[in-house]
Amino acid sequence: MARKHVNKGQAPAKGDLPSKDCPVCRRPFVWRAKWARDWDQVKFCSERCRRAGVSGGPAAPGS
Repeated sequence: MARKHVNKGQAPAKGDLPSKDCPVCRRPFVWRAKWARDWDQVKFCSERCRRAGVSGGPAAPGS
């Protein structure tokens, strides 16, 4: 059976991780390991905000 989690050593403090502000909900969100390869392209904090931002729905800024 394969291991689901790999110990990558000591994790950095959450305060030391890079963060961005979501353009839809305006909340800050921090870096996640699954975004390591494409952090520069990550724009939204969640799938829900991504859908609202792309479609220009009621949660989009400027509405």
